Amino acid sequence: MDHSSRSRLTARHIPRFPADTLFDKIARAVCRAGCLPRKELYEAWEVARRVRRRFRGGRVIDMACGHGLLAHILLLLDDSSKQALAVDHNIPPSAAKLAKTIEADWPRLNNRVHFLKEDLKKVDLYRNDLIVSAHACGELTDLILERAASVGARVAVLPCCHDLKTADQGGLEGWLDGPLAVDVTRAVKLRSKGYKIYTQQIPKEITPMNRLLMAEKDGSGE
Repeated sequence: MDHSSRSRLTARHIPRFPADTLFDKIARAVCRAGCLPRKELYEAWEVARRVRRRFRGGRVIDMACGHGLLAHILLLLDDSSKQALAVDHNIPPSAAKLAKTIEADWPRLNNRVHFLKEDLKKVDLYRNDLIVSAHACGELTDLILERAASVGARVAVLPCCHDLKTADQGGLEGWLDGPLAVDVTRAVKLRSKGYKIYTQQIPKEITPMNRLLMAEKDGSGE
């Protein structure tokens, strides 16, 4: 199965996920919902499990959430996060169908993931939040990092769609390719604001835009 495919997972794909693992259980729920591209399932899973190895607890804020799968998986991986807020300026109508399908398998998630159609600049954020985003396009990633840093919250982003005409490359474009220069500059800016950074990658077979940047205020994880 091509993990990078943008084709929707449907009920006919359920036999491809026969195991009793959490991932396969989530995948079967996604297949039953029949509304999510295959690529987004694998992206959300790979981001969520890396984030939860590093950050536990807190209200989850899934920025530029799309269908909100990342928010759901983060709660499944760590039940000490009591609530998640999935925020986007344009939430797909099928997001409700996906949430209902997942919650049918995990009733403990009922009324714990809340969707908010709102400008990302207007969402109230707090120090104890865990702010995440998988593939917020271009300068949206910068906005999310700025908003997290403004309250000192933990943050994890998987950047994409770098606009090299407007993005800050930190003067590194002579050494690094443009998108990498942008992401390195983002990490350096977070460090200058007192953050400890962690850099990882999700598998390239899912997406070539696979750099995961995680950060927390230095000392907050000790």
